[in-house]
Amino acid sequence: MNILGIDEAGRGPVIGPLIVAGIVIPEEKVPILKRMGIKDSKKLSPTRRKVLSRKLKSMFECKTVEITAQDIDNLRAKGVNLNEIEKIAMIKIIKKLDCDQIIIDSVDIKPNRLEKEIKNVVGEINIKAEHKADEKYLPVAAASVIAKVKRDQIIEKIRKDYRKIGDLGSGYPSDPKTKDFLKNFSYSEMPYIVRKSWNTVQKLKKE
Repeated sequence: MNILGIDEAGRGPVIGPLIVAGIVIPEEKVPILKRMGIKDSKKLSPTRRKVLSRKLKSMFECKTVEITAQDIDNLRAKGVNLNEIEKIAMIKIIKKLDCDQIIIDSVDIKPNRLEKEIKNVVGEINIKAEHKADEKYLPVAAASVIAKVKRDQIIEKIRKDYRKIGDLGSGYPSDPKTKDFLKNFSYSEMPYIVRKSWNTVQKLKKE
C-alpha cells in the first residue's frame, strides 16, 4: 500500500509563500523513515532538514505546490479563505501522485469535514485528516520536512534581495523585526513578497 503524506509550511507568516508538500511512501518502507530520523520539521535543525529533504526526494515520489503572497491575496479578495486555498493545493498534489491512502495534517478545525470535501473532488479513497499528524505519522512528517526546506530556500533568497532595506525577522506578524521591516513601505508600495490581506498590513494601511 502506498501512503501519501501531506503537510504545509508558511501558513501564518505575513511574508513569503505558503508551501504544501506531498510524498508517497510505500507502507513497507515507513520504518526506513524512522531509521533516517524523520520527524516533524519543527523538531529538526535547518541543516538536518536540508539533508533529509535531499534524501527523501531522491528516494520517493513527491510534489510541492507554492502559493505566493500575491496568490493568497488575490484568492482571499475573491472570498477564498486560507483553508480553501490549502485544500486546492492538496487536491492538486493528490491528483498528481498515485496512492492507496492519504494522511493529511488537517487545516480544518473539523478534520472529518476536510476528509469529506476532498473525497467529493478526488473520489472515494482512504483519507485520514488529523491535527498534529506531522507528529503522529512519519509520511506526514516527511512531507513537513520537504515543505519547510522549500519555503526556507525561498525565504533565504528574499532575505538576500531585501538585506539593504532591513531584517525580515521571522516573517510572522507578531515579530517586532518583521513589523519594522514592513514600516519601510507604504501600503501601495508593499513588495510582492508581502501578504497585503493580513491584518498587520491592513493596520499599516489605516495608519
